[in-house]
Amino acid sequence: MPRVSIRLVLDEKAAIGPGKIALLRGIEGVGSIAQAAKALRMSYARAWSLIDELNRLFTDKLVETETGGRKGGGAQLTDLGRTVLALYDEINTDINGRHAGALAKLPRKPNGT
Repeated sequence: MPRVSIRLVLDEKAAIGPGKIALLRGIEGVGSIAQAAKALRMSYARAWSLIDELNRLFTDKLVETETGGRKGGGAQLTDLGRTVLALYDEINTDINGRHAGALAKLPRKPNGT
C-alpha cells in the first residue's frame, strides 16, 4: 500500500525526515548511538553529526550522551526528543490517514514489478 513519507522543514537549512527519525528511534531502543548507527548501516561519525545537528535545532537537546568508561557510554532521548518523535508520528499518521483513499487509487503493478 502506498504511503506518504514526510520531511519536516524547520528552516531553509534544517529538516527532520525519516533518516533522522530512524536514528532517534534506534537510540531510544538500544541506548547507544553506535549500535543505532550500525543497525541503520550508518557510520558512527555520520550518526554523531546528525545528533549534533538535531541537538542544535531545538531549545534543548533531543539526545543526552554519557561518556564511556568501564561500563561503556550510552545515549538516551530527552523528554524533548520523545516529544519530537511523538509529534512526527502524529503528523505522519494524520497525513497518511487523511489521504489513504487517494493513495489507494494510485495505479500500481502487483508487488511493484
